[in-house]
Amino acid sequence: MSSMYESEARDDFNRARKSAFFSQLFGLFAPEKQELLSLQEVKEVLKPRGETYRGMQEVPIERIVGSEGRYRDFNKKFLPRHEYLRNRWQRVDMAHLTDVILPPITLYEIGGVYFVRDGNHRVSVAKAQGVRMIDAEVVSLDTEIPLHESMTRDNLRKAVIEHERRRFFAAMPMERVLPGCTLEVSATGRYDELMQHVYGHKYFLNEHETVEIPLEHALKSWYENVYRPIVEVIRHNNLMARFPRRTETDLYLWIVKHWDELKHRYGQDFPVQAAAEDYSARFGKSTWRRIRERVLRFFRR
Repeated sequence: MSSMYESEARDDFNRARKSAFFSQLFGLFAPEKQELLSLQEVKEVLKPRGETYRGMQEVPIERIVGSEGRYRDFNKKFLPRHEYLRNRWQRVDMAHLTDVILPPITLYEIGGVYFVRDGNHRVSVAKAQGVRMIDAEVVSLDTEIPLHESMTRDNLRKAVIEHERRRFFAAMPMERVLPGCTLEVSATGRYDELMQHVYGHKYFLNEHETVEIPLEHALKSWYENVYRPIVEVIRHNNLMARFPRRTETDLYLWIVKHWDELKHRYGQDFPVQAAAEDYSARFGKSTWRRIRERVLRFFRR
């Protein structure tokens, strides 16, 4: 009898590996859509404020989208990606076939989806067997940003940027003072940096005033006297061509930081034009380098 279950478990794993192979093949030009999310990467992006123990729950398997430590071993559908997973996977499958009750898995919940802390093979087997719900011990990580099952790392990054953009525009009177101004960025955390720039400029202006100046005045002054002149330098020198997939606001933030470093080294009179040119020369990408990176990305797919 046991040999029959062993054979069935072996066949189940072979089917799962075959499905994983074809998923990888069909997703050749969009590999990110085939990958489980890494809990550590998600935490670094979302920066959850705390955690709460939720106890035992019955969780929909379709809402398990990632793993704490085994996200490279399984694909987005929790199909096994490697042959070395066979022995453990087949033992779990045999337990399922013979109605042996296994301990509940442990999950982290964040933004409405789940990440496996312990029990990756059990999730993989359950999905392969068409199980819809699974018992789990759950800890929730606190975030304001809702997630969904089909999210990739790029989707997540964009969702966080959009959340931070809304928070920035809620705190800054942009529409009243600078209507139509968007200040687009391409990475998380940069709207917080912009907010620090505005408040830093406000502090500088207040040093010369006896009465606290309004935020609207500081925002307009920062934009006209700090932000826009640097953006004009960026445009005049066509620096964006050396920083593909970035924005003028990204480059503004980098140049300001680099300029501050150069002023500490060479004196406060160091010109922003020279700082921008130096930053571009050090960190910008030539046309040949951009072409080479595109070719390498294509062949790594």
